[in-house]
Amino acid sequence: MARKPVVGITTYLTPARWGVWEMAAALIPYDYVRAVEEAGGRALLVPPSEDGVEETLDAVDALVFSGGSDLDPTLYGQQPHPQTDGVVVERDRAELELLQGALARDMPVLAICRGSQVLNVARGGDLVQHLPDVVGDEKHKHTPGAWADHDVEIDDGTRLGELLGGDRAPVKSHHHQGFGRLGEGLRVSAHADDGTIEALEDPDARFAVGVLWHPEAGEDRKLFEGLVREAAAYRAGRS
Repeated sequence: MARKPVVGITTYLTPARWGVWEMAAALIPYDYVRAVEEAGGRALLVPPSEDGVEETLDAVDALVFSGGSDLDPTLYGQQPHPQTDGVVVERDRAELELLQGALARDMPVLAICRGSQVLNVARGGDLVQHLPDVVGDEKHKHTPGAWADHDVEIDDGTRLGELLGGDRAPVKSHHHQGFGRLGEGLRVSAHADDGTIEALEDPDARFAVGVLWHPEAGEDRKLFEGLVREAAAYRAGRS
């Protein structure tokens, strides 16, 4: 039996409670693991480590950059907005290093919500720290802990459109930040109806797609299936 491609998933670094314990934990929602494995991959959790980038990249065939807290605005030359919250500098720095290393190897990358913001910042772009200041409402994160369901319009001729197979898609969002200046080599691949950029990609990479929504929370596995296919090809190429 052929070995499944190994897909690393970056983890949160956050306080957590289980049983009688309360301590710092490296964790992710299980939806990420389920989505990777239903798509045919083998999930491997990757906690933040600036010292372990090359070892991690040697061990995996693709990476999912997961969601989570806001990035440190100083990483993209801004002062913190009053609504910017939960910054974990150790995670920010480790994921930027890991993402840049993955792109340098042309390793397949699927960047989700916060992860797509890491992708943009890694390429020299910046962020809108609080979208309600721009769009006038909180439709992208209307209730803490609940998904905001809406559609996105997918741009023609993009890898995202090829993967999802249409010009519109229903998505589940939970973000208050968005993309500002696009990073070098990136292009927009989807918008929300209010004009907010919802996805970006590197058209010159093997697979480097970032979406502000949470495909792991939905039933459509097309993005993960595309990632796993590219992971299998990447694995075959380097072996």
